[in-house]
Amino acid sequence: MVLAVVVVLTAPALTSTQDQSEFLPDHYESIKAANLQEEAFPAATTPGALLVFERKDGAELTKADAADVATIAKKLGPELGKKTFAPQVATAGPTGKPPAAGDPIAVGFVGLADDATGFDTQSMDDAKAMRESIEPLVEGTDLEVKTTGAAAQSLDSQESTESTMAIVGIATVVLIVVLLAIIFRSVIICLMPIVVVTVVSLIATGLIGAANEAFDLKADSSIQVILIVVLYGIGTDYILFFLFRYRERLRQGEETRPSVVHALERAGEAIASAGGAVIVAFLALLLSSLSIFRSIGPALAIAVAVTLVAALTLVPAVVTVLGRSLFWPSKNWRKEPDSARFGRVGHALGRRPGVFAAASGLVLAALAVFGLQFNPSFDFNSSLPEGVESTEALNTFQEHFAAGAADPVPVLVTTKDGSPLDKSAATDIADALKDATGVARVNEPEFSQDRTTAKVEVILDHDPVSDAALNDVKGPIRTAVHDAAPDGTSAYVGGTPSIFADLQKAMARDYSVVFPVAALVIMLILALLLRSLVAPWYLMAAVGLGFGATLGATVIVFQHIQGEPGLIFMLPIYIYLFVTALGTDYNILMVARLREEAREGREPREAAAEAVRHAGPTIAAAGVILAGTFASLMLGGNSLIVSMGFALSFGIFVAAFVMAMFFTPALTALIGHAAWWPGHGDEKKAD
Repeated sequence: MVLAVVVVLTAPALTSTQDQSEFLPDHYESIKAANLQEEAFPAATTPGALLVFERKDGAELTKADAADVATIAKKLGPELGKKTFAPQVATAGPTGKPPAAGDPIAVGFVGLADDATGFDTQSMDDAKAMRESIEPLVEGTDLEVKTTGAAAQSLDSQESTESTMAIVGIATVVLIVVLLAIIFRSVIICLMPIVVVTVVSLIATGLIGAANEAFDLKADSSIQVILIVVLYGIGTDYILFFLFRYRERLRQGEETRPSVVHALERAGEAIASAGGAVIVAFLALLLSSLSIFRSIGPALAIAVAVTLVAALTLVPAVVTVLGRSLFWPSKNWRKEPDSARFGRVGHALGRRPGVFAAASGLVLAALAVFGLQFNPSFDFNSSLPEGVESTEALNTFQEHFAAGAADPVPVLVTTKDGSPLDKSAATDIADALKDATGVARVNEPEFSQDRTTAKVEVILDHDPVSDAALNDVKGPIRTAVHDAAPDGTSAYVGGTPSIFADLQKAMARDYSVVFPVAALVIMLILALLLRSLVAPWYLMAAVGLGFGATLGATVIVFQHIQGEPGLIFMLPIYIYLFVTALGTDYNILMVARLREEAREGREPREAAAEAVRHAGPTIAAAGVILAGTFASLMLGGNSLIVSMGFALSFGIFVAAFVMAMFFTPALTALIGHAAWWPGHGDEKKAD
């Protein structure tokens, strides 16, 4: 508790960014283009915001309206130039000329200041101030103005995330309280996770902020929503693991302190191993080439580490102090439940483990087949809720302008030896681009002051943040530019779709590195816990099958049923980490209990039956709470968060109710004593 106070008073705030270019290393083409443009064209302004003017009655603009647009732009420019934006607003109609009578809409183009990105916190604050500054300027006119562009979209995304956080936080707390009330019928136990997670959250958030500042990590905007879910979900799970064993010992007539010691001895090992597996899985993200994952990984690892320490220290200490009053006002905790349902399931599994293993394995495998149809999407704007201002403004803009006009793609060509660039090099690239698929218009080349570099701006047919633009840039546009670049020069395609194309390439590399490393280290933890070289293999195979089934189910729901063209590209790595790490928690708890039952002298099938009977209620309760916690993300309205909420809740459900409850104990019963080779950890201990 003291540590929480110290951290809150001294740690820096946890900040986030939505600038996807900040997540890429410098060797990618989009970043080379951005760096070259900044060096060769320092006065160039990047589009930061668009002001979309239209009449309130939907009619064409009049001469007076066009004059009002010019007046508003002139007054607004100096106000915008104080911080993030350039101090002028350039206006145009759909023809590219200044707004005039008869135009359906007019647009104001607002550039960014030299040191602004359009995605940072200051840009979002200034976008909000811009909207407030526009309101009095349009009063008394027949116009309405809506803002879009990088800064406005980032602002709407941030506000959507904050709304999601509030909804998720409330839903999570209510869910946990209701489920714990049903399980324990205790006021104190209902409140315990809330209090513990609040303390843990204060410490973890402070430590994450300090780590980000110390190591210059970039936190993605979704991290705070994920932290809420992870802390409440895992924190409640670990508390349940401990409380079930503590209550079980009390029912055997033991006093409070010895019961706490026993619970720590039995559940503590499983909690520590499960927490270690989760931490290692998250830390594997440090191997990612993307800073988005290099920051999320340590952040979640810190959160889980603090939760783990609290579960093994703060929770037992509080339970010891409260004693049996912990269960107030219920007295049902004294009665040993017959666990009839889990007993019947365990008995059936012990008699026919092959049937349970085959049935559960085939269901998971059938779902996993659909995971091969996963189509990654990089369209972040599609994740914004319907009806937000930036989305409405962008739709209006794209009805009258080329979709890519909101964010032209810069193509840069420069000499390798620093000599002046031949004019024909730039014109050859411009001519090649005119014939490339996805290009609506190519602007005249511009040359840097020293004539070593030229820039050709390309207007795309599609929205620059769409998947169609990404495919055009990484395919025909980059190919045309590279083929047309003469010897002795380097040519780079920059802009938003180029950044997304490089993100896609980086993700493919990360999948091939992060996944195997995380699996290998988790297997090592399982081997040390179980003293076995056999069990970790089929446990990780089960988790891998769970990953495939989760991704497949998500593809079925969102791509096939809802008709989404794709799912956000980050989804597989989140599923892998959460389902692998958190799913391993339940496997560890079940196998640890199975080993404990075997050490009592039971044969493998009987031990599996007893393990399901005793550990089943704990895993079921923890699984429902954690799956329900992740499912609360689906209430946010943001399609990215909704798909993530479904995938993670389904994955946890599969991990708890299919893998840990059926698949793992059934396989262990089938393999028998060989599952514990060479440690023979299931042998009966001498009294």
